[in-house]
Amino acid sequence: MPVYNQSRSRIIQVIFLGVFLIIIIQLMNLQLFSSDFKIMAENNARYRKVIYPNRGIIYDRKHRAILENTIMYDLIVTPAETKGIDTSLLCNILGIDSAEYRKKMITAIIKNSSYKPSVFAPLVSPEVYARLNENMYKFPGFLLLERPIRTYPYHVAANYLGYLGEVDSGFLRRHDGDGYEPGDYAGMTGLERSYEKVLMGQRGIQYFIRDNRSRLQGSYENGKYDTVAVAGRNLYTSTDVELQQLAEKLFKNKIGSVVALDPKTGGVLAMATGPSYDPNILSGAARRSNFGKLIMDTARPLLNRAIKGQYPPGSTFKPMGALIALDEGLITPSYGYPCYGGYYACGKVVKCTHSDPGHASSLRLALANSCNSYFCQIFRMVIDNPKYKSTAQGYLVWKKYMNDFGMGIRSGIDLPSEDKGNIPDTAQYNRDFGGFARWNSCNILTLGIGQDRMLVTPLQLANLMAIIANKGSYYTPHFVDSIENQQPGDSIFLNKYKIKHTVTHISDSDYNAVQLGMLDVTEFGTATNVQIPGVEICAKTGTAQNPHGKNHSIFVAFAPRQNPKIAIAVVVENAGYGATWAAPIASLMMEKYINDTIAKNRLSEVERISKADLIPAEIKHWYYVKDSIKQEKLARQLNLDTVPVFQNNVDNKKTTFDPEAEPNRKDSNDSAKIKNKQEMINPPKKINKRP
Repeated sequence: MPVYNQSRSRIIQVIFLGVFLIIIIQLMNLQLFSSDFKIMAENNARYRKVIYPNRGIIYDRKHRAILENTIMYDLIVTPAETKGIDTSLLCNILGIDSAEYRKKMITAIIKNSSYKPSVFAPLVSPEVYARLNENMYKFPGFLLLERPIRTYPYHVAANYLGYLGEVDSGFLRRHDGDGYEPGDYAGMTGLERSYEKVLMGQRGIQYFIRDNRSRLQGSYENGKYDTVAVAGRNLYTSTDVELQQLAEKLFKNKIGSVVALDPKTGGVLAMATGPSYDPNILSGAARRSNFGKLIMDTARPLLNRAIKGQYPPGSTFKPMGALIALDEGLITPSYGYPCYGGYYACGKVVKCTHSDPGHASSLRLALANSCNSYFCQIFRMVIDNPKYKSTAQGYLVWKKYMNDFGMGIRSGIDLPSEDKGNIPDTAQYNRDFGGFARWNSCNILTLGIGQDRMLVTPLQLANLMAIIANKGSYYTPHFVDSIENQQPGDSIFLNKYKIKHTVTHISDSDYNAVQLGMLDVTEFGTATNVQIPGVEICAKTGTAQNPHGKNHSIFVAFAPRQNPKIAIAVVVENAGYGATWAAPIASLMMEKYINDTIAKNRLSEVERISKADLIPAEIKHWYYVKDSIKQEKLARQLNLDTVPVFQNNVDNKKTTFDPEAEPNRKDSNDSAKIKNKQEMINPPKKINKRP
């Protein structure tokens, strides 16, 4: 028995000794090796304040600031320090109730813990800031933090400048190591996104010492650990803000786009899309609610149609079709075709707007009169060229020309999410007709007049005009010409836009022949209404077929002929003939840029076009139909397969909506069939069509 008691006593002693050693080792670790408690103690004794830098400014070609910075304030909270605050007064100032207050506080704790500052109310309005500032002593744990935001003095260019948005967890993962923190803002679209690393600058940090009641007592260690905020660098672009203002005015209440380029440099002079919006509404306190309204708008003002809109080019493709046939040696400028109102050689008639004899007796006349028969015939001559072994091989040669001219490929412009259009591959026709030996030039005949499956963007059409203006050379379209205090690393942004590209081996004489035909378009052809006194304009009208409604009005041009200063493409959806709406818009913009003014006798034309409302009624009407039963009824009337769903998911942060990444439609009235990320979250209800 004594032996047993002695053994148990020793076991207890060993246990106590072991526990004592563990405590000693842990104390040594905490005191000598671990910095966790030191950091916690320092965090309790000091306050870290982020100093946000001014983002870089974006200037136009005349060094006018298209956007600037101004100061607003975020209301910051450290939840652990919010004891004894006047909750009712704070809720009253912010316009929220106690439930919303608790929700915001819980969110701050979950996202960033109780002891770290979080954004409680972002970008408070000047009125709210004034009331908060005079009552801050009543709100311990809260702080007003300066934040530079964008302001847009000219109220234009929203679709290519882009907007800023608060970074989310996905963004932080993708940009780990780039210096972003929760609560930061970054460029989400447009130039703001493409040049984010240049524009963002570098944040600064200030440390303040706190007393035992967490009150700030002054600089920590005399600013030894502070860092200075470094402002972002400025961008200097090729755009003309006055030309941009005119473009957006002319596109008011219209769907479509206009792109104007400098043929000598590839610089974008103006890029407008309709409908658009004032970029200031996505820059202030009401950003979230305004963003939700823009998403729900069925006319899709967030979509940059200049690089995302895909349209059949229609007759604006004909100058390029002529160049291919000339280069292949299949025709000469004197080649003519007997057209009597339509092309009959393939069994299915392709109608022509002219039937008078001789209107296509030469290339110049065929271009001036936009003869469908002529260009169907020369397209077939290229595809069926005897020197190629098969239709498919002839088609691949034609497709290579298209790609060389920038069709069916992305231009490389300095904007994110550019679409490449569509030049069909032979595989598509093989699937359609059951093999390459079972289709021929007649099956794809309307490609010769810019229809069938051919789709292009307005930017591609403008670049095509620049190539023809330069007789075969071009620079990649771009906005930014230079960056302030240029650094070696900036070459990744700018060098590719300084490379001169040459298109195949087409001769100057071939380009001259096509240019003369395009000149005749404005002298006596389909676009005499675009003439500017003293300026030779080479142009082509286009009327692109739209199976869902009225045809699209398209117009392309460059001027002056001998010394081109501007190349332009205009697409107005559901507007009919190219000469009716697209051509006058282009003419006014060319006159404004070339002469730096518009003649007084044409100012009434500016007002007439800007006041014209060409948005289809069903697109405008849908936004105001809120009742689901009425929506289904309207869907049946419009013969739609689905009911579009427009619920705002921005505020709950369940998703990040990128309007520039959404799938694009082919025709204008498909806007009532929106297929974007919004529908992935809210699947549309199926309805049955009436028999």
